Amino acid sequence: MAQIDDSGGGGHDKKGKKRAKKSSTHVDMTPLVDLAFLLLTFFVLTSTFSDPKVMSLTYPAKPKPEDKIDNEKAKVNNAITFLLSKDKIYYYEGAFKKEPTDGMPATKLEETDFSAEGVRKLLIEKNSFVLNKKVPLLRDLQAGKISDEQMKEELGKAKGNKEALKVLIKTNEKATCRNFIDLIDELKINDIGVMAPVDLMKSEEELMNAKDK
Repeated sequence: MAQIDDSGGGGHDKKGKKRAKKSSTHVDMTPLVDLAFLLLTFFVLTSTFSDPKVMSLTYPAKPKPEDKIDNEKAKVNNAITFLLSKDKIYYYEGAFKKEPTDGMPATKLEETDFSAEGVRKLLIEKNSFVLNKKVPLLRDLQAGKISDEQMKEELGKAKGNKEALKVLIKTNEKATCRNFIDLIDELKINDIGVMAPVDLMKSEEELMNAKDK
């Protein structure tokens, strides 16, 4: 509350004229402080904080001790494996073959990058099943025929279909965190439903070292 102190001044000067009283204003800040805390509490309780943006990754289940798995002969259907090294991105399709088997040649690594003709173009071509399913869903969503939840549900079914592309990501000790994040972004943009960071096999590392030379 404001208070006016008019105790000062008054009386007469030397010529006998009466002087005007001097008044001073004192403002009590206590109610303003209380109001500030009330407003702060109101905004904290009513504000909506942004949710963190995260991406779910599919990790392979750890094998049981009694399970015998030969990684060199593991079958990978409709999949691409990306191998990340320092400033280099290699990939191969299907299962890894150290040596020619069943009339199929041994695995050879192909090199790509993050240019317009690189990773994105490759993913668009290989994940055409999901992307072709997405086009009519977007059209129906814009026309108001389906809701966001329905679109997400249908798109999720397409991503889980056996025809959808699966991606494995492997890195060596030279790989950079930036390349890994950039690759994850490209997978998200192209609606890859199944992606799994897995351990690099010795045979794959040998091929990478040979390409790096």
